[in-house]
This record gives sequence, structure tokens and C-alpha cells, in this order.
Amino acid sequence: MENEIENNLKHIHQLLAKGQFVEAMEIYLHDDVELQEANDKAKKGKQFNVDFEQNFIDNDLAEFIRYDVKDVAVQGNNSFYTAEMELKLTDGSTMLSEQAVATQWKDGKIYRERYYHA
Repeated sequence: MENEIENNLKHIHQLLAKGQFVEAMEIYLHDDVELQEANDKAKKGKQFNVDFEQNFIDNDLAEFIRYDVKDVAVQGNNSFYTAEMELKLTDGSTMLSEQAVATQWKDGKIYRERYYHA
């Protein structure tokens, strides 16, 4: 199980490094996924989350700059990693986000994921 999660994470991180967020979500989100940004309410369901991300890309993202993964750990059906993401938004601002990402996996897919930001 841990090897599968490690391999899936490597592929996800390759996609994210290219700014292919929706593609990663379409491949690796479980149908019953819950994604939670910090203390916000969790967004439930694969299609809802894919549509939410696509809407952000279509309306708010001017330029993808980078997504760099730092530390990765996998134990059982859980993974954790840290990353930095930099984006230019349509309002002209630059968003730099340092993240810690905690994930619970089910059937080789992301089942629960929470993002902690700095």
C-alpha cells in the first residue's frame, strides 16, 4: 500500500510542478473525496472539487509560476508533504503559499486531504 501511495504522490507532484492541477485531481481524487483548506469547511465530492478548481483557473489564475515539493512521508494509508506554490492572479497580485498537506488514501485515491497554509 505504501509503495502505491508513494508512486501516486510522485506522479501527482510531477503534474502539480507543471501546473496540471485539474489533471491530477481527475486521476487521483476518490469519488467521495473531501478537501479542506485550513479551517474552512470541507468541499465534498470529486466533481465538485474539480469544477471548483477549474473555476479558479478560468477566472482567477493569470500565470502558474511554480509548485515545489519539499518533504514527503508515507505511513499506512496516510501521507504528508510540504510544498511551496507561487501563482500570479488576474488582479495582478502574486500568491506565494507554503503548504503542509495531510492526506488519507482509499483504494489508491485521495479520500481526505487537508491543506495548512503559511
